[in-house]
Amino acid sequence: MTAQSVQTPPSLTTVFPGGPRLLADIGGTNARFALETAPGRIEAIEVLACAAYPTLVAALVAYLASPTVAQAGVTGIRNGAIAIANPVTGDMVRMTNHHWAFSIEALRREVNFDTLVVVNDFTALASSLPQLSATQKHQVGGGVGVPGTPLGLIGAGTGLGVSGLIPGKDGWTALLSEGGHVTFSPANPTEVAILQFAWKEFEHVSAERLMSGAGIELIYRALADHGDLPAEKLSAAEISRRALAGECTLCDEVIEAFCCMLGTIAGNIAVTLGAQGGIYIGGGIVPKLGERFDRSGFRARFEAKGRFDKYLAAVPTFVITAEYPAFVGVSAILSERLTAE
Repeated sequence: MTAQSVQTPPSLTTVFPGGPRLLADIGGTNARFALETAPGRIEAIEVLACAAYPTLVAALVAYLASPTVAQAGVTGIRNGAIAIANPVTGDMVRMTNHHWAFSIEALRREVNFDTLVVVNDFTALASSLPQLSATQKHQVGGGVGVPGTPLGLIGAGTGLGVSGLIPGKDGWTALLSEGGHVTFSPANPTEVAILQFAWKEFEHVSAERLMSGAGIELIYRALADHGDLPAEKLSAAEISRRALAGECTLCDEVIEAFCCMLGTIAGNIAVTLGAQGGIYIGGGIVPKLGERFDRSGFRARFEAKGRFDKYLAAVPTFVITAEYPAFVGVSAILSERLTAE
């Protein structure tokens, strides 16, 4: 893809003592790479399809050898950080929604880095939240966030990511959460029918089973079955396209169900974390829904917590509109690690 850069304030021109840094955001579908050539100056962004490479190291080596990196005039990269859509609990990482598996230490040696940090992608995304500008997020309901209180994060894409930021005396702490794998909880009879349909395919139906690209396809099949309607073999992208174009009532019902379910889960995160600072919504699906998400039942469902409805009515919800926010977060995590060494 064509090289891109993240807009950086002109004042941020100090170079890193250890030279440029590699940043990566690895999802189940795409691997995004960039170079941070100075504090806050992120450029040479490329997006590679995970399916096109047998391993993460193959994708990383291909990026480092790409014309984009060569044109940036960057050589001798010694430090890097990777945000990945997977739990990171030790040296071995095996992706949940893709076949890549690797040793962090072996990967570091193979690319000849001094430091390589690997963190969960939503931990990295959470770390970027305080740095998002007003133009990089879109508020959907609620009031004004309470300063100094937790922030919550959720995002649906290939999977469902969950995290948050907890304030402390020395700054924020990003949660290492795998909340996308909690058990799905229906909120009305239609969602009970969807859950019962999903049980035919899965012994355990997690939130991620429905709040993801594959989940949109599952909701489509479930609603078609529930309404005794014919179901075509449609991808999540096609279901969304038909819904947004007003071409298919069933597809629109699928998107509405998806948005409402997401509202329930986001509300759960808000009350669990006490996230009065706000709930942020990332991932690849919701930002593409645009105003359809704004007028969906998401916000009403978010607030539908009985005696806690007034509590949640005050909590703002934001759709993250920044194109590559995880780079900002993973950069901050890498900087902390290098400072501590």
